[in-house]
Amino acid sequence: MSKIINKRMHAKIEGDFVVFLIGMGINKWWKIHKWLPVAMAMPRMSKELAKNPDSGFLGATMGFPGIVQYGS
Repeated sequence: MSKIINKRMHAKIEGDFVVFLIGMGINKWWKIHKWLPVAMAMPRMSKELAKNPDSGFLGATMGFPGIVQYGS
C-alpha cells in the first residue's frame, strides 16, 4: 500500500498547465442505456486528443465515473 502524505504538496512547472476534471453523475443506475454510452465515450475522447499534438493534451488518468486530463 502507498504511504499517505499528510501535508499539502505542489509541483513546480514552468509555463501554462491545466487540469480538467471530467466526470458524470449517475442518478439511476438501472438505466444503463442512458449512462453507458457516455462512460464508453470518455476513453475515446482522450485517444482523439492524444492524436493531435496541437491540442495541448499531455495525458490522462481514467477511473469510473471520471477522468483527470492534463494539458498545457
